[in-house]
Amino acid sequence: MLNSKKLTALLVLSTSLVLGACNTDNSQSTTDDGEIEELTTEEDTSSDESSDHTEMEHDESGEIPEGLEEETNPTYPVDSEAVILASHMPGMEGVTGTIVGAFDTVAYEVTYDDTETGESIENHKWVVHEEIEDATDVPYQDGDEVILEAYHMPGMEGATATIDSSEDTTVYMVTYTDSETGDTVENHKWVTEDELEPAE
Repeated sequence: MLNSKKLTALLVLSTSLVLGACNTDNSQSTTDDGEIEELTTEEDTSSDESSDHTEMEHDESGEIPEGLEEETNPTYPVDSEAVILASHMPGMEGVTGTIVGAFDTVAYEVTYDDTETGESIENHKWVVHEEIEDATDVPYQDGDEVILEAYHMPGMEGATATIDSSEDTTVYMVTYTDSETGDTVENHKWVTEDELEPAE
């Protein structure tokens, strides 16, 4: 009888251990003093984090860098509409935007380390010449290191950046409706001449 009770108890204990092992929602371990502690899984810690720069909040102030000159005869005048071909932000490509400003400058594609997160932001388009600290009188070359004064995104202003490429072009500030969220994105900086096409 005693052996039968022991066998039953052992069977119940074994079943509990098997069922516990199959439970994937909460991982547990036993400490040296016999207490059960919860273990945090990698999925739990990473589910709310993202390194995607495009999900960060964009500056919509519309402030113009000092010294940036308006384009006198832009292809897309202020208040006209154009289709945006760029995909700098989610929900941007293919939408029709309204031109808020047009400026004659050199636009740079840059790589920099986010000053808030330390994340490397590669090939950011665009920063204009007038958004570089103590900008030189001549355009920068690929590979040059500069300090950014632009604040299009959090963690950009004051960052050390490397020039990836440059374009002597007209840059446009545009307002558009995000095709994914339906939200109005105001004063997006910047879209270059070849990233727009006429609206029908």
